[in-house]
Amino acid sequence: MLLIIAFIVNASLALLAILLHYEALFQLDRLLPKLAHIAPRFRVLVGVGAIFMAHVAEIWLFAFGYFFTLQFPSMGGLVGNLSGHGILLDCAYLSFVTFTTLGYGEIVAQGYLRYLTGVEALTGFILITWSASFLFIEMQKYWTTYKNTQTKQYK
Repeated sequence: MLLIIAFIVNASLALLAILLHYEALFQLDRLLPKLAHIAPRFRVLVGVGAIFMAHVAEIWLFAFGYFFTLQFPSMGGLVGNLSGHGILLDCAYLSFVTFTTLGYGEIVAQGYLRYLTGVEALTGFILITWSASFLFIEMQKYWTTYKNTQTKQYK
């Protein structure tokens, strides 16, 4: 029964993170062309900032997932070098390290909670690469536009 609950929590968090990321990129794709008053190359910086904030929100989503799951001791726990600043901050730290696939390993999930770390790492990897692809396309659009306008000025 606990495995089914863990599966539902893990799948729900991954789905929410993916939907949040999809919506962030969708809105960003609609917003960037409307920023005509900003130099094209700086629109990419707006995109980077917005995507960074989306990733932070997704990481905190998983952090609250860890925190929620820890309220049920039979689901598992965290062991290792806990900060002593509160379990929520330890969950956030674990989430940042896991989402980015950095994986220091000084805080480790045990029990059914450890499956969430695997789901989060895979989700984070996919969303980070999706962001990189999106930004690459935006850079091609706006940096090429900027280069073309600069070249025309000097002719």
